[in-house]
Amino acid sequence: MNTRELKKFFKGHLVPSHLYHMNGRKNGRICLDKTKEGWEVYFSDHKMKVGTMLYKDEQSACDGMKDEIRKMMEQIFGISWKFA
Repeated sequence: MNTRELKKFFKGHLVPSHLYHMNGRKNGRICLDKTKEGWEVYFSDHKMKVGTMLYKDEQSACDGMKDEIRKMMEQIFGISWKFA
């Protein structure tokens, strides 16, 4: 899965766009970003990255972000999807 496919997955599963952001940092969202070292998934809190998880490739990072968003959806809305 790449970032384009992940965005499509989120839209298909009605994930509100204010919960995530890809390719950069946006306050109050789970973010996925490509860096020199690989890929990062983190929560952006003002100018800080909180809970940064590092991944070596795009697919692993997308899977990590998908799992984090799934957990958030369960906590906020009480709904989820099967992690495949």
